[in-house]
Amino acid sequence: MASESSFDVVSKVDRQEVANALTQAQKEITQRYDFKNVGASIEWSGDNVLMKANSEERVRAVLDVFQTKLIKRNVSLKALDLGDGDPKPSGKEYRLEASLKDGITQEDAKKISKMIRDEFGKTVKPLIQGDELRVSSKSKDYLQAVMAMLRQADLEVALQFTNYR
Repeated sequence: MASESSFDVVSKVDRQEVANALTQAQKEITQRYDFKNVGASIEWSGDNVLMKANSEERVRAVLDVFQTKLIKRNVSLKALDLGDGDPKPSGKEYRLEASLKDGITQEDAKKISKMIRDEFGKTVKPLIQGDELRVSSKSKDYLQAVMAMLRQADLEVALQFTNYR
């Protein structure tokens, strides 16, 4: 009898890479001419990232610099949650706060699980375990097909595959 193979679908953010991207963005913002005298800054605010400047356009430019640095460090932009995405006026400056999404929500896990069941039927078994999803099957070929399908799918979360056995 063939043994079951499995892997876990997770959504984890490498905080060290995000911190490195933030540091690089801070350096670029202090050096760039178009950010001079506009009060532009980016920093940690607890677990969130806080971007500030004296106009909406400059806050969006700070966000663009940060997103560029995240992409260069292979951090998915799907891991960045901007809320409604509009900078909020606060006194004489505009602020934009972004949080990091870590883990797969129950709603997303159910959606992914349904996609797998619809595509592969009973040959592949998805199982929700907290903020991750365990996918198991007797055939490793099916598991690799599931990985390929999830990479192609347009989901709101950044997915990684771990514990492939």
